[in-house]
Amino acid sequence: MSTAELVGLAVVWPLFGAVLVALLGRWPNIRETASLATAGSLFAMVAGKILPEVLSGARPRFEVVDVLPGLTLAFEVEPLGMLFALVASGLWIVTTLYAIGYMRGHHEENQTRFYVCFAFAISGAVGTYANLDPAVERHVATQLGLQVEPVSTQVIPRDRHAMFFATLAVIASSVERLATEIRHLQRTEVREVEEFFSPGQKGSSAMPHKRNPILTENLTGLARTVRAAVVPALENVALWHERDISHSSVERMIGPDATVTLDFALARLVRVVDKLVVYPDAMQRNLEGLRGLIFSQRVLLALTQAGMSREDAYQAVQRNAMKVWEAGKSFIGELKSDPDVSEHMDAASLERLFDLGYHTKHVDTVFSRVFGET
Repeated sequence: MSTAELVGLAVVWPLFGAVLVALLGRWPNIRETASLATAGSLFAMVAGKILPEVLSGARPRFEVVDVLPGLTLAFEVEPLGMLFALVASGLWIVTTLYAIGYMRGHHEENQTRFYVCFAFAISGAVGTYANLDPAVERHVATQLGLQVEPVSTQVIPRDRHAMFFATLAVIASSVERLATEIRHLQRTEVREVEEFFSPGQKGSSAMPHKRNPILTENLTGLARTVRAAVVPALENVALWHERDISHSSVERMIGPDATVTLDFALARLVRVVDKLVVYPDAMQRNLEGLRGLIFSQRVLLALTQAGMSREDAYQAVQRNAMKVWEAGKSFIGELKSDPDVSEHMDAASLERLFDLGYHTKHVDTVFSRVFGET
């Protein structure tokens, strides 16, 4: 077979592989064997037969048909096209091997569709299909579960990408929000929760009694890294005549960095929450250490409902609250002995206001919203 004929075969060979893969979709092992065999034979064809000809200075040419006298539809391999052909055909092998493990491991439902579409994509290894009807674009997009870009030039408008990176940043900020709360609650003087601390693990290098929240501190830093991708992504939106490729070098950096970093952060946050150590007794002690001040709002509202003006009620509650802060008094005890408060509310009514259950009665509703009915 001549080199020119091999060029024509290299163009149609992936199409043959796509049809073969589609027919063998019910038998995964045979399907993937056919995909690898087609990919391997195409690479051998390109690297073993066509490449030496191009390296020698020749430009193998396969003529398809004479459209008009003097106008011939042909595929000609020039050096840049040869480079693309080598990369594309080699990538087919690598991607197929990766996809076998990844897609099977995740029980992907559309494995056959993926292999078929990839084979069709490789069909341009040594040539370009130009002037396709928009119906082809719609069909391919539908098969891949994608939408057709309404207006595009050499590149798809980068506002889509900017939104993607902005979404990653929002997720990263939510990760940091949880991490920051855990860090605050793990402070030595609070210690209501803490990260799991392995036996023998060291905390502070200078103060052995401390257990530093190293994982959530790490998550806080990782969130900043993910958010750092947003500004470059936004700057990628404005391109010269909407078609330069200044965005490309940026996306090659922020794309892997932001996605891999966020994936790692989410996995780490799951492990932190899964092994989080909670100290309910410390929570109770911290509440009791406030000597009833957490009920000041309810007392304020109750006094206004009992006929006291809001301004007078606020001054009365604040006046007695300051005695708790400054002299360590009991909040309810000071309220009971305050004549302005006693004039509107008796001791029994005040005691009923100091009920923690009043503030936690809707906790189950919040949990059901987040985790569903249990």
